[in-house]
Order: sequence, then C-alpha cells, then structure tokens
Amino acid sequence: MPGGQERVDAFKKRAAVPRGASTAQIAADPVRRRPEPRMLPAMTNTPSVPQFCRRALATATLLSICFATVGTAQTPQTATGTIKRAAPVPRPYEVTEASVTDLQQALTAGRVTSVQLVNSYLARIAAYDQAGPSLNAMLRTNPRARAEAAALDAERKAGTVRGPMHGIPIVLKDNYDTKDLITTAGSLALASHQPKTDAFVVAKLRAAGAIILGKTNLHELASGITSISSIGGQTLNPYDITRCPGGSSGGTGAAVAASFAPIGWGTDTCGSIRIPAAFASLFGLRPTQGLYSRDGIVPLSFTQDTPGPLARTVTDLAIGLDVTAGGDPNDPQTLVVSGKTLPKFSDSLRTGALRGARIGLFRPYFRGVDGDIADTVRAAAQSMRALGAEVVEVNMTDFDDLIADTRAITMDMRFDFIDYLKRTNDAPVRSLSEIIAKGLFDKQLEARHKSADTVQSRDSEGHKRVVARQANLRARMIAFMDSAKLDAIAYPSIGQRPVLVGQVQSASNCALSAQSGLPSISMPAGFTSDGLPTALELMGRPFSDVRLVSFAFAYEQNGRRRRAPVSTPPLVNGKAPAPVTFMVRAGPATGGATSQFTFNALTSELRYTVRVTGTQGATTQSVVQAVVLRRVDEAAVSTSGVAQRRVINRMLGPQMTASSGTLRLVGTELAAYHAGLLSMAVFGNAGADPVAEVSIRAPK
Repeated sequence: MPGGQERVDAFKKRAAVPRGASTAQIAADPVRRRPEPRMLPAMTNTPSVPQFCRRALATATLLSICFATVGTAQTPQTATGTIKRAAPVPRPYEVTEASVTDLQQALTAGRVTSVQLVNSYLARIAAYDQAGPSLNAMLRTNPRARAEAAALDAERKAGTVRGPMHGIPIVLKDNYDTKDLITTAGSLALASHQPKTDAFVVAKLRAAGAIILGKTNLHELASGITSISSIGGQTLNPYDITRCPGGSSGGTGAAVAASFAPIGWGTDTCGSIRIPAAFASLFGLRPTQGLYSRDGIVPLSFTQDTPGPLARTVTDLAIGLDVTAGGDPNDPQTLVVSGKTLPKFSDSLRTGALRGARIGLFRPYFRGVDGDIADTVRAAAQSMRALGAEVVEVNMTDFDDLIADTRAITMDMRFDFIDYLKRTNDAPVRSLSEIIAKGLFDKQLEARHKSADTVQSRDSEGHKRVVARQANLRARMIAFMDSAKLDAIAYPSIGQRPVLVGQVQSASNCALSAQSGLPSISMPAGFTSDGLPTALELMGRPFSDVRLVSFAFAYEQNGRRRRAPVSTPPLVNGKAPAPVTFMVRAGPATGGATSQFTFNALTSELRYTVRVTGTQGATTQSVVQAVVLRRVDEAAVSTSGVAQRRVINRMLGPQMTASSGTLRLVGTELAAYHAGLLSMAVFGNAGADPVAEVSIRAPK
C-alpha cells in the first residue's frame, strides 16, 4: 500500500480538481498546473550554465547574476575555488484531506516530521481562518506546538512511538481545560481563565502523543447550535461561508473540514458533535455516557454532556475513541467501565459489518425534513442493502408524547456551571448570574442565559420528573428496537440546511439520543442540490458504540460521500491560491459583449467588467439591450426537453456600454460555476432569444 504522502498526492490528482474546477483550484494542484519542462535544443557558441558561472567568477556582479540564473543562494567562495550551496528549503508537506493513518505512515517512513506537520497545518490556518474565506474556526493556536512536535520527533528517532496518535496535531473545542492554554468556553467572562490541569480526555491525548495545535470556537458556553460566541464571534461554514457550521462544536467541525487538523474534539449535549459533523461532511459519535470522562470540561448539563471526536474518516474516529476512553475517579459516571476491559474500536472495523444487520428508518424523524435532505438520507440508508443489511420503515405513534419533557439542559446549566467554577479557585467569575449582571455574553444568548438562571433548585420535582422521563424514554426505545428486531435506528441528523449567519437553526433530531442516553453516530450522506452536506444518523442500544462505528466503517467503504470544501483548497508553496482571471466573448465584433472575469475560490466571489463590442455609439446601444448571467437549471426542463436557464444577475442594461460588479456565488450558483453551467448571454433586438450565449468557466 502506498504511504501517506503518495496517497495524498494520488488523491490530489483524482479528486482535488473536480469536473468543472476553476483555475484557482487547478493552480492548487502543481501536477495539473505545470507540465513537465521540455529540454531545449543545444545552442552553438553558447556556454552552458556551469561555463557561464566559471566566467562570471571574475566579478562580484556577474557572480550574483550567475546565482540568480541557477536559482541557488549566494555563498562565499572557498579557498579551493568551490562554492558551498545552501540546502534547499523543504517543500511544505501536503496535509489537505490527509488522515491520521496517512500521516502516521508518512512519519514512520521518514517522509515527514511532526514539526513539518505542525508548520503545514499552521500555514493552512494562516491562509484560511482569518484570511481568504475567514472561517473564524480557531480561537487560538498553541505557541508551544512546534516545541512539542520536536520532542515527539526526538522520541520517534530514539525508537519510541507511543501509538497511532504519536506526533499527530489535533484541535480541541475551547471548553476542554488545558493547563497551558486559556479555556474560555466561548465566553468573554472567561477570557483570562487559565486552568491548572488538563481535562481527563486532554491528558489521555497528550499521553498518546497528540499535539494540541490549538483551540476552536464554539457556541458560547456550548448553549446553542450556530457557533457564535462573545469572545470568538461567528464561525463560518467552509461549504458556504454565508452559512453557519452547526454547533455547539462548530469551530471543531469547520477546522477539521478545512484540514486545519486531521481530527478534533467536541462535546455533545444535544447534537453538538453530530450537527457540526453533518454540516461539515464528517463522522461524529455521541457515545454512551460513561465511556468518556467529562472531568475538566466546562459543563452545560451533566445529565446530557459527553465528549467525543469529529473526523473525516471512520478509521480516524476509531483511533480517537480508543485513546480517550476509560474510567476516571473524578467522574462517577465512568464507574460503568472502571476496571473493565474497554472496547477496541479500531479492531472492530470490518467491511462486512452490516451483513445481516436490520436497520429501521425512523418515520417520526423524517417528518418536516427538507425534501432534498430526506431523499439524500433515504438513498444513503438504502445503500446499506448492497452491503447485506435489511432496511425497513418503522414508526412509533406515541413518540411525540414519549419524548416530551425529557430535556434537562435548562435545569442543569446554572448549577453545573457554578460547580465547575468552584473547582477553579481563581475563576474570573463565580456564576451565570454574574455573567448576566455584567453583560458578558453575546446578545443571542441573553434569553437562554436568563431562562437558565431562573431555576431555583437542582433537586426540584421538575428535575426529578425529567430524569424519570429520560429513563422511561431509554427503556421504551430499547424495547421498541427489540420488538422490531432492529440493530439500529436511522434518520437525518438534522432536517434542514445550515442557516444563513444571523438566523435561528431548527429541525435538529438531536434529542432522541441525547435524552435517552443511547449512542448515535452521524455519517456523511451526500450533498443537497446546492452543494451542502447532509448526514445519516444511526442510533443503537447502550454500549453498542463499537458496533455502530463498525457499521459506519462498512458504509464508508461502499462509496466516499465526503468531498472537501472548495473554499479551502491545497496551498501552493505554502500560500492560498491566487484568484484566476479570464476573458469571455459572446456575439459578433459589433453588437456582442466581452467580459473580464476574476474568480476567487476562497471567497466564492466572481468579479466582472463587461463591455459592449464595436463602436460605442447609438447604433451599438440599440443592438445590445442587455447582458446577463444565466444558470442552467437541470431540474427544470422545457416542453422541448431542454434544460431551462435562470437569470441570476443583470450585468449590463439598455443604453449602457460598460459595467462592473461583484457576485458571491453560493449554493446552486457556485455548484453551477464549477460544473460549467453558468453562461453570459447577450440580448438584442432579434426577439426573445439571446443573440449569443457562452459558458463562463476558468480554463483548465
């Protein structure tokens, strides 16, 4: 099997430049961008480069010219007349879409060091987090990451490799305590909060050799699903930067999707791992509570909180789950696994895992789902039949009554947060009430914070009733699965597209798993017609986590449903690809139009300057009435069987000879651009049809 770098290079050749890619994407692939250099024919009476260099040694000026010619740094001449040449600068290691296993193979083979990996990921963060698409996924990077990587490289050189995470950079949601990095949970009130110890999960990651590259933004105090915070601002979705990334672990989801790290950690109270995974085409498991310690994680609701990883592949997810599981005396919930042999996720990855499994499509969670998403998720679920699974429709007529009044978050938040602050003697604030009184929160959180702060008692009758109803929900769902002979229940992770920034996200199906305590895994299901990721979720019985991950692995091997976001392509010589400019001409020399287009793949912006061709006088103006951008609508077919075209922008109108503008292509328009389905059409006086129409797409 080829090693990590070769596999990444092969991936770039096959997939990094999709059909209809822009030149900005092509520029990101040096294999496609630059042909092999041709050998020039020999020229008589022309000195070779070495001959020229020897002659040039006569003067310092010619010497500098020589070195500029051969591309070598100038160095002093030695006593023997030979020249010491500087060592070439190492080519940045390509990490885009590289998995943990890819990177570990490359490290083992000596093709890369952990220091180089850290540098490569930091370069991507510099190019895309606060520049280019400005995803705003990272709150801070670790200033000691390179030093930690160097120490782990030294260990490897000395013959010690701790395991599959040795020397691998990762990112953490900023509600995990880190002894060397401030932990804010996205709150301005905790801007100076420096924990003295690592969270249990973080300590296990460090012990496994992981490098904490940085910490990610989140929905403030993990209390929401759009990932906006008073200290971090709004994180953007790399698949459409006008939309939210889900939450509350949206910073981690966006960072892993954009290849700021191969894997990252979040938390899930009600969908906060699974929703960002769904919106970023990632795998994310909400584990059975008790498998993973919550100690050292800023809580939202201890009744429902659980940590977990988000990854681009199931194998990486399994590695992350293996190294962080275990009992912790500081979290009594983990007593269920203390002293027991822990499940080994990596050992469960079998391509035949779905053979004989019975999967139930859960009708209550398909109600109210966007039709495009429902179709994509159903098709993904049905694909498991080809792997030997039986897929059936199942229903629970009293489900709405069963799940009502099972949410504990509002009842827990005030008291669990106070408990966390009490364990930190020098916390900047002491309560949620103090945060509210000082106004240290994003305005979107005001109503939620104030509602949580009105709860007067942790042991109220209302809270006891919620806990009892959660236990009943869990028992009923297990009995339902038993009676229907189901191995897992399947449904969309979330039933609506990610909302535009500033809007309220709805249609989450997070509650069933979160409020029953049953494990569930979110898996990429494909994309909507406008290029947004969708997700299929499988929920199982208590402690069936290993089997769910095995199902996900078999599903993944049957066809890759993930694709990388176009807003964060591979770097070129350590930098983001530059915008690409090209010309388009439509129509005759007189009475047509010419436009210069510039497309920026990082921001999805298309700039244009269009001019009417020919004499810019009354005659020309009367010939050209309008120049527009149109999109082929493959879903709408005319009576003649031809796909219809939709006007998406008027570039130039009557009595105009020139015009400029900028469009941000999103969703369907962006997908159409990359597929070559956008066109520039010139309309004149010859009826309703355009005089000329030409496809616009950057040349390959």
